[in-house]
Amino acid sequence: MSMSARHARGFSLLEVIAAILLLAVTFGALMEVAGGSIRLSQNASEYTQAALWARSLMDTRFALDPIQPGVSQGQFDDHYRWRLEVVPWVAPGVTPAPNANALQMYQLNLDVMWGSGPFQRTAHFSTLRIGSPNNAAPSL
Repeated sequence: MSMSARHARGFSLLEVIAAILLLAVTFGALMEVAGGSIRLSQNASEYTQAALWARSLMDTRFALDPIQPGVSQGQFDDHYRWRLEVVPWVAPGVTPAPNANALQMYQLNLDVMWGSGPFQRTAHFSTLRIGSPNNAAPSL
């Protein structure tokens, strides 16, 4: 066989099968990476939605009504639920003022939950808010 006849033969069946197998494995790995990326994007979207709901509740809660310590809960929509705990807050090492009309700091702890069963997720948000104790309007 001459040198040009050997080059003109093309690929063997075994080489073609090996190339297709390599392409299939590479494609499978790429699909796994794409699926993981989609799951991460969906997870980030859910946490962003929870943060938006939390910000809305924290901004509007006690805007017109006085702050009241205690626990309350509810639902934003069919998917997201919330639980808010309000407790008086005093800075460590500081004694609270004995004045009954003094303004009081309150810590708002908000948990936003979504999902169900073993797939339930929770995002926790906490902030401080100032208000008057005992539901009394502050005297100016």
